[in-house]
Amino acid sequence: MAGSSTLQLFSFDFLTKKVAFFIVIVPALFLTSCSHNGNGETAFNNESMIYDPYEEYNRHIFAFNYKVDKYFTHPVIRGYRTVAPEAVRNSVRNALRNLNSPVTFFNQVLQGDIEGAGTVLVRASINSLLGFGGLIDLAAHEGIEYESEDFGQTLAVWGIPHGPYLVVPFIGPSSMRDYTGYFADGAMDPLRWYLFNIEEEHLYYTKSGIGYLDLRDSLMDVLLDLEASSIDYYASVRSTYYQQRQALTEDRARQPIEDVSYTFPEFEDF
Repeated sequence: MAGSSTLQLFSFDFLTKKVAFFIVIVPALFLTSCSHNGNGETAFNNESMIYDPYEEYNRHIFAFNYKVDKYFTHPVIRGYRTVAPEAVRNSVRNALRNLNSPVTFFNQVLQGDIEGAGTVLVRASINSLLGFGGLIDLAAHEGIEYESEDFGQTLAVWGIPHGPYLVVPFIGPSSMRDYTGYFADGAMDPLRWYLFNIEEEHLYYTKSGIGYLDLRDSLMDVLLDLEASSIDYYASVRSTYYQQRQALTEDRARQPIEDVSYTFPEFEDF
C-alpha cells in the first residue's frame, strides 16, 4: 500500500508540474513569436525567418560551447570512435531509437500522421523481436526507414512558430518551441516514468548520457566542416539549424543534423 501511495503521489506531482510548465510555456511561444525583429519583420508563422532577439547573449554561449567542444567534447568523441568501431556505434544509435519509439509514436499520433504511427509500431516490433532489442535495424533493411519525430515538430504542425532562437549551454542551438519540445518528449517517455517509479533513475540518466554521446558523435564532423567553410560560424550554424528543422517538420529529411531523440533527464525542479 505504501508503494502504491508513493506511486500515486509521484504521478500526481509529476503531472501537476508538467501541466503548469505547458500552461506557461505554450502561450509564451505565441506571444514571443509575434514580436518583431530589428527590421520590423515578424517571425509569426514563417518557418524560414530567424528571430534572434538575444543574439549577443547567444553568441557568448556559442563561444563557450565552442571551447567546450574543442577541448573536451570532441576529444571524448574521438576516444569513443577509437574504442567503438562504426558498427558498434550504429548499434548503439539503433537501440536508442528503438527505446524512443513510444515518444516517436505519440508525436506521430499528435500530428495526425496515422500511417507514420503505424510505421513506428512495425519498426519497433521487428527490431525488438528480431533485431536483438533494436541493436540491429532490420526494419530499415526491409525498406521501413527510421523517421525522427519530436514534440517540437508536433508544435510546428499545430502552427506554433519557433519563437526566439536560443543557444543552450552544452546543448547547442534550439528555439523556444523546440526547447519546450525536448521537455515534453521527456515528460511523455514511458521508460522515464517506469524507471523513476521503481527508483531506478540512474538507468534513465545513463540512457540520456549515452544519447548525448551519440548525438555529439553524429554532429562532430558536420560542425567541423561547417566551421571550416564559414565566414561567420555562428550565423552558419543558426541557419543550418532552421533549415534542418523545417525539413524535418515537412518530412523532407530522414536524418536530422541533430538527433532529436535526446531528451533532458531532469524535471524535478519544475
